[in-house]
Amino acid sequence: METGPQGFDPDCSRCPRLARFLSQVKARHPDYHCRPVAPFGDPEARLLIVGLAPGMHGANASGRPFTGDYAGVLLYQALYDHGYSNGSKSVSRDDGLRLKGCRITNAVKCLPPENKPSTAEIKACNPYLAAELAALAGGSVVLALGGIAHNAVLRTLGLTLSRHPFGHGALHRLGPGLRLLDSYHCSRYNTQTKRLTHSQFYTVFEQAQALL
Repeated sequence: METGPQGFDPDCSRCPRLARFLSQVKARHPDYHCRPVAPFGDPEARLLIVGLAPGMHGANASGRPFTGDYAGVLLYQALYDHGYSNGSKSVSRDDGLRLKGCRITNAVKCLPPENKPSTAEIKACNPYLAAELAALAGGSVVLALGGIAHNAVLRTLGLTLSRHPFGHGALHRLGPGLRLLDSYHCSRYNTQTKRLTHSQFYTVFEQAQALL
């Protein structure tokens, strides 16, 4: 199930570099999604998880955030263990997985080369993130996975980055009824190097639940 606020454009091509790259990847992998990836989850969620961008053989292939790559293994297991999901694995868009009280999105909706979007591309995608943030009910929590997602949320809201430094487990009050919680990204690199452990990731989810 794909869900997203009104205004998400599945055919967006406002970033020429990303549009060209998606066309090149589609030529090599004709069965891949290779389009902007919509948010996934509960449209009335009070927990919004923001990642960086679709992975080449993950969301870019499956069409669902954090689905089909290593980063999604820990994330969806954590969602299930904390009561946000009816299953512990996300395999494909038609696998019957449902999220409750939670929605997952990315700061950049299209696959960037080397998983590195430019600042201009992040800004070009900000209106979609702004719509997602505006749709959140009072008292909601935004969980940013990594510094780029953290900064994208702040820029979207017009807030000064230096006043809200990123840090694992850091909590930022973004105004009435909205909190930003930080976590290191659940990437293969971060988990294999122990920069982010299973326990650390679960502690952040426990923080989010306490806030909600």
